[in-house]
Amino acid sequence: MSNRKSTSAGPTGSTADPLLSWWQQQWLQGANPMARMQLAWMESLAEAMEFEAQYLQAMAESGQRLAECFQSDTPPSTPAEVQECYQKLVSDVTDAHMRRMEKATQLSHEFRKRVWEEI
Repeated sequence: MSNRKSTSAGPTGSTADPLLSWWQQQWLQGANPMARMQLAWMESLAEAMEFEAQYLQAMAESGQRLAECFQSDTPPSTPAEVQECYQKLVSDVTDAHMRRMEKATQLSHEFRKRVWEEI
């Protein structure tokens, strides 16, 4: 039997620790940009969902106003009154849709900006 210590480090030896530490740093550095880009994508997705929710809310409110128009004490009795009721609702829905489309076009630019900042 020899009293010499082994030059190769075991599973908990100090020779592997710098290599493992270096590997962990490299791995984390590689994951961070991808995680940041995924975060940018998720933020853009959350904004898109918010725009869609606002549009759906406008649609629901216009449907509610249409129902109130026909269920009021004096419902529209002439085609002109019905047209007036519909015209106001169509105008509101059109405005909501235009805001939705404007925000959607801005979203593409915002997403590109976020990704570019992460690169």
